[in-house]
Amino acid sequence: MKNLLLLFTLVLLIVSCTSQSSPKTIYIVRHAEKQLVDDPDPELAQVGYLRAKKLAQILQNQDIKHVFSTDYKRTRLTAQPTADQAGIPIQSYDPSNHDALVEQLRSLDGNILVVGHSNTVSRLANYFVSDEEKFEDLQDIEYDFIYEVSLEKTGSSVVRKLYKEY
Repeated sequence: MKNLLLLFTLVLLIVSCTSQSSPKTIYIVRHAEKQLVDDPDPELAQVGYLRAKKLAQILQNQDIKHVFSTDYKRTRLTAQPTADQAGIPIQSYDPSNHDALVEQLRSLDGNILVVGHSNTVSRLANYFVSDEEKFEDLQDIEYDFIYEVSLEKTGSSVVRKLYKEY
């Protein structure tokens, strides 16, 4: 009986220490349309504010637990309605260090929104594509894609959708 109790305790200890991330979805989007002004850090255009609100509507029933954005006005303003709706802060990330971001995303529990740029969102999504065809960088005029990354214990998959598909 004493050995059985010791074995049971040991099994519980091993199970509780094992890191098993539950399945989750990571939504990766480019910032919404920005103002066309001579400013390296412009705010969103009116249509961009509408897209940011639409994104929050799309994600409202997705139980978003984390929101990440680069440290630019246009990305933060795109993420803000979703963060406000979820009642969580926006966490900043360095778009030049995707390795660290991917490691962090994999370790977190819950669904996640990541807002980036035309030359970063496809590259980030490609971390989760196994041997499938890789996504190209977005063109300057492309704002309407959402990359849905499904992370399961058995692996990951990525589907690229248009906002209008939701």
